[in-house]
Amino acid sequence: MKKFTFCSFILFTGILFTDEAEKTWFGDPNLQGTWSNQSLTSLERPDEIENLIISDQDAARYAFYYQQFLEAADGEFEVGEQIEAADDPGGYNTEWMDPGTQLLKIEDNFRSSVITYPEDGKLPRKLWRWAINGPQTVYKMFVRADHPEERSLGERCIVGFGSSGGPPMLNVLYNNNYQIIQSPGYVVILVEMNHDARIIKIDGQHNPENMKPWLGDSIGYWEGETLVVKTKNMHPQQEFRAGIRHQIFISQDALIEERFTRTSSDEILYQFIVNDDKFYNDVWKGEMLLRKTDGKIYEYACHEGNYAMENILAGARAEEKQ
Repeated sequence: MKKFTFCSFILFTGILFTDEAEKTWFGDPNLQGTWSNQSLTSLERPDEIENLIISDQDAARYAFYYQQFLEAADGEFEVGEQIEAADDPGGYNTEWMDPGTQLLKIEDNFRSSVITYPEDGKLPRKLWRWAINGPQTVYKMFVRADHPEERSLGERCIVGFGSSGGPPMLNVLYNNNYQIIQSPGYVVILVEMNHDARIIKIDGQHNPENMKPWLGDSIGYWEGETLVVKTKNMHPQQEFRAGIRHQIFISQDALIEERFTRTSSDEILYQFIVNDDKFYNDVWKGEMLLRKTDGKIYEYACHEGNYAMENILAGARAEEKQ
């Protein structure tokens, strides 16, 4: 049996450490690992907060009130107490939610929004466009029940609710984890929510315009220690991305640039710019931290337990018969 040397360990793990930065065995900056963008900070800034950076005291106060909100959302019941049935019992209680315990913190400063531009922390919406597209899109995805392929992608177990899969990759109520895998010429981002994988071609070319993957068509290149990713050709059914913490439109013609910079052994600075003339009056920018986590990403077995879609369609047919 051959001796397992330190050099063998380096080749086996795919990691080469240098004095300057952590590298893969093929020389690219190493972004590999499992990361989380879990945070109480939402995409847009709350109306009651003026500035992007807030004090430690205000951040602690916000986290405290949010925890109180979660506890109140479930209510308190005595053991043996009879609970009346509700007409709409909703989804599930907050025990299933895992949004984080504090606001986003970058360079020792707490952030009130993921958006850094525009400076007011709000999406620069074209209100007339949202007024036209919004109601018909919401009706088709969440009200209409005569065609399974018109329902939302989250209900269909294809892409997670909101923009968790990205781009841009935004935090949601739970499953805010990503695994990054690198090989020569490719970077893969495995998204825990609904178990999607975005394949980024390094120094590659975009696919033909008629090819529109669920998470867009991404190519990347290295700018020093930063991975720059440009994505276009969004899938038309990914145009409206609705979650509890954010609702955004991203058109098929949008161009999104992302930047991944390893700032320490346990953090990646994630920045993005969305350029979409159809739905916005200006570009909008944001940044978050991807923090290293020791946990593993397990398969999000959505299809296997997806009773919702069948029941929605069956319920609508029963209602029609009445």
